[in-house]
Amino acid sequence: MNYNELVQLYFERSTAMQQYWNLYVIIVGGVLAFSSLRKQPAAITTALVCILFALFAYNNLDAMKDTTAQRFATLEAIKQFDSGSGVGSPSRQMRDLLEPTLAPATYNSVRTTHVISDILTITALWAMELRRRRMRSTMPAQ
Repeated sequence: MNYNELVQLYFERSTAMQQYWNLYVIIVGGVLAFSSLRKQPAAITTALVCILFALFAYNNLDAMKDTTAQRFATLEAIKQFDSGSGVGSPSRQMRDLLEPTLAPATYNSVRTTHVISDILTITALWAMELRRRRMRSTMPAQ
């Protein structure tokens, strides 16, 4: 691989990471929207949605772990690339400008953000369930 291909690979992995986050946000929004539209309390449905969401979140985080490792491996290859004097080799000036900007998030920060969001999502699902129960118990009998 040449330097340009390594940089392209780094950005492809960055795009993949962004797509995992986008998918995560869409799923969280859909789950919360589904829960907010329900009128009747149903603990089994809430539990099932929470379990399915947790399974999705676990797999999404695992994919993010792999992508993060790939990004760091690619970054290391970029930094260790021996430009030599070949055609199309980057100049030292270009490398000095580009490489400091390649700073992927660590897996620990990705995991922390993901897990906190997972906990908040599941908490919101149960808070909506409890609110439906309270509202049902305060409504007059018909």
